Order: sequence, then C-alpha cells, then structure tokens
Amino acid sequence: MAEPRPALPSGLVVFVKRECPTCELVVPVLAELSARTRLTIYCQDDPGFPEGLGALDETALERSWHHQIEAVPTLIRVEDGVEQERALGWHRGDWEGLTGISGLGKELPDWRPGCGSLSVDPTREPELRLRMEGEGLRARRVEVAALEDEQEAMFERGWTDGLPVVPPTRQRVVNMLQGTTRAPDEIVAVVPPDMAECSVEKVAINAVMAGCKPDYLPVVMAALEAVCTDEFNMHGVQATTMGVSPVIVVNGPIRRALGMNSGVGVLSPGNRANSTIGRALMLIVRNLGGSKPGGVDRSTFGHPGKLGVCFAEDEEGSPWTPLCSEHGIEAGKNAVTLYGGEGQRLIIDQLSRDAESLARSLASALLAVHHPKMGVGLAVMLVIGPEHASRFREAGWSKDQLRGALVQEMMRPGHEVMRGAGGIPEGMPLPEQAKDAQIPKFLPHNLHIVYAGSGAGLFSVAIGGWLTGAEGSQVVSKEIGT
Repeated sequence: MAEPRPALPSGLVVFVKRECPTCELVVPVLAELSARTRLTIYCQDDPGFPEGLGALDETALERSWHHQIEAVPTLIRVEDGVEQERALGWHRGDWEGLTGISGLGKELPDWRPGCGSLSVDPTREPELRLRMEGEGLRARRVEVAALEDEQEAMFERGWTDGLPVVPPTRQRVVNMLQGTTRAPDEIVAVVPPDMAECSVEKVAINAVMAGCKPDYLPVVMAALEAVCTDEFNMHGVQATTMGVSPVIVVNGPIRRALGMNSGVGVLSPGNRANSTIGRALMLIVRNLGGSKPGGVDRSTFGHPGKLGVCFAEDEEGSPWTPLCSEHGIEAGKNAVTLYGGEGQRLIIDQLSRDAESLARSLASALLAVHHPKMGVGLAVMLVIGPEHASRFREAGWSKDQLRGALVQEMMRPGHEVMRGAGGIPEGMPLPEQAKDAQIPKFLPHNLHIVYAGSGAGLFSVAIGGWLTGAEGSQVVSKEIGT
C-alpha cells in the first residue's frame, strides 16, 4: 500500500534545508520562535540544521511530499493536526501574522524568497512519486528474466494487439495515474465478455501499453464506461461475425487540450492522442475482457480499426451541433460518443454544387453500405468533410434537415429490396403485401452525422454499423470526468 499521509504536530511547523540561504537567514527567527512557542523543525538535507534547535530528520521527504511543500522555508500553523495557514519564504509581515508574534527578525530584510523544496526537485520527483505512491498498486507484478526480451515476453504472454506495446513498469503506471483524481483501486467498469472488474490502475496499465500520456486517461476511462453499458453491448459487438468495433468520437474543449486531430487525415494514424486512446480501449477489452480473434471475437474478416479508432469532431468549423448533444450530453462539455462501426469507405462527389443534389449523391452512395438490399435495422455514421458541408452551410440546412433528406432519398419500394428481387436471394424479409411500400434504408435515429476532415477534397466517409435493436448496439455518449 502507499505510505500513509504523516500528520503534522500541532503548533508551528517549519520546513528548511541547510543549502538554502533564506533558511540560513531565518535561523535567529527560528530560535526566537522555539523559545517562545511550540515549534517543530523538519530539515530536508541535514538533521543537524539549525544547530541546537532539535530539528527532525526529513531527509526521506515523506512529510514534504504528502504536505506539498513547494519551497523552503515554509512555515505552517497547525491546530489539532489540521493545517490552518502557511507562509512561503521569509516575509516578516506574513510570519508575524501567522505566529501572532510581532517584531520578528528586526535585523533581517523585510522579505527574501525561499528555495525549491527537495520534494519537488525534478531529479528526485520520479523516485519520490514511485516510493510514496507506487506501493499502492495492486496488480500482479511479472518479473522478466535478465536475458529475456521485454517485447517478446509481452508477445508470448498474449498482452499485445499484434504490435509492440510499452512495458508497463511501476514508474510508468504511477506516472499515468497522475492523469486522474480517481483512486487506483476504484472500479471503472466490468468488462465483457469475461465480465472482469477493471480498476483505474488496470486502465492505467493498458494506457501505458498503448502509448498514452497521463492527460488521456480520463478519455480512456469514459470510453470504457460507455462500451461496458448494456446499451452498447460490447459482448455482441466483439462476438458478431460482421467485424464491427468501437469508434470513439470526442467532443468538447478537451479535444484541443490534448492536441487531437479533427482535420487532415482525421481517420489516419499519426496523431498520438487519436491513435493511443482508441488502442488503450481495445487493449483493455482484449486483456481484461478476454476478447481475442478466434475466441469470443468471431469477426469473419475484421478490419484495422479493431486496433482502435478515435477521432475528434471539428466543432469549431461545423455548421451543426456536436454529435454528443444528440445523445444526452450538453454541447461544450467534454464527452465521448461510442459507435460500433466497420471499416470506413470514401464517398466521392466533386461536381454537386447545391445541397439538394449533394444529398441525393450521398444517399446514393449510402445505399451500398452493408448491401443495397439491406437496411432498417442497421446503422451508419456519415463523417462529412468541410467542402461537402459547405454546400449545406450555404443552403442553411440543419443537421436534421440533411438527415431527413438523406432518409427520404434512400427510400426504396419493397419489391426492389425484398428477398429474391432482381434475381438476388439476399434482401429484406418483407411480406408480399409490402412490395409497394416505401422502405427506408436507415431509420433517422440510426443515421449519425459528424463533421471532420481536411478542408481540401470533396469527400465524405461512411462507416457502416451493426444491428441497432434490442439484440444490437446503441450509440452511447459519456461525459469525460477527471
């Protein structure tokens, strides 16, 4: 377990070090305080300093670390073990106000800045963090033999997705955990199909392996919470032979804070946040949930997106509200939206110059998703690029207006899409009386529209989805916490 936070004694407490000129300067003041009140002195580098004042050994820096001492001298007033007030460096007025004793250090300058605490020394901080927090890690530790290659060891143990991963050392995991305020042993989700409990620490381990930075950790946890809901049905998504996989769309200011890509090559590798957040989620599903190809993962073909798909929506450039706002999260909030999608396919239209003709063109391309004679119970995500979106922006079309136009354009008479039509046995299982009815390709709530991509190129992208009924997968949005 992590070392417990050591309490400070009641009275006045001061942290000093010999190698600090300001600490040397205030020795007479410390002597006066020691004679007049209860004073406890902790010295970070020499228990014999200041001489004759009974300083306590603080060279292990436990109290400095746990009480966040940033500079020395730091004077603290403590009552019943609870800090009431502190002063950094030497400032006569601050020290007199804190101690209630006037006339302190009359022979000294009114003010002198202190020095950096050894507990925040960059050369010591990693070792200190590991010592103070690393023992709180509960995951099983695996020793690698001296002559054993770390990468090969992880491949042999089945911890990878087929690509090399970053070894999750204690130091790296402790560092990763700095990205969240949640306790390492808090359970984030129960991960299917094995229904294994996944703690914050286990998320951090897989985030390290994926190559994440600590700031990405809350996004990974929100995505994990989303896919582990009954609505998303991660077990079904992984087990289906169709080969769909979670697609993470990120909304809110966190996109920019993490440097996520929403523009050129948005669905390509190359951006660390996009690539590693999606990969971390899938490593958790694999390593904790037990979903591996040939096992629970029964995808006939699969697709490269099973390594992880994550991208940011270009909210600043979009003519529409963000995706998350259609699924219960207020626009402007940090959120992830999870969608079970197959591989992407490019839609090309370089000639349509008005909203109506482009809508017809996009609808024509979307008819081929999955199969031209399949629809109704399936979903699609349409990622519209800026040049295509400009047609709808100029026409003043809302997202709902575009969605409605697409749905209408994709209506087909039953006799064209029913089984056997056109000499093709595949098709919708429609009754004979539906042959003249207009059948939708996608229901409006199963057509998800996102704005992203490069400003150059008259293209959009379709990402086909899976079943959407009670046995399928629903789109789920989750607000990103800390």
